[in-house]
Amino acid sequence: MPTISMFYGIIISMFFEIREKHHLPHIHARYQGHKASIAIDDSRLLAGSLPTKQLRMVQVWVDLHREELLANWDLAKEGIELFRIDPLK
Repeated sequence: MPTISMFYGIIISMFFEIREKHHLPHIHARYQGHKASIAIDDSRLLAGSLPTKQLRMVQVWVDLHREELLANWDLAKEGIELFRIDPLK
């Protein structure tokens, strides 16, 4: 799963698989054994869990980088290498 950003111990990745059950544009976040899928369009939690503080940081980051994330989603659908996105500062 390609890593597109990392901040405060949170690893953000994205991939697109045709057989996946949800084709809604989303990212995957990992933090200390927790895993979650977050929708790009509205930053809602789709699956999994993160501690409250880290979930909120990821949601803010998604809100700040929505256009870049959607561009990466389009690349992922085409099987093209994704670009890195600035971390939350």
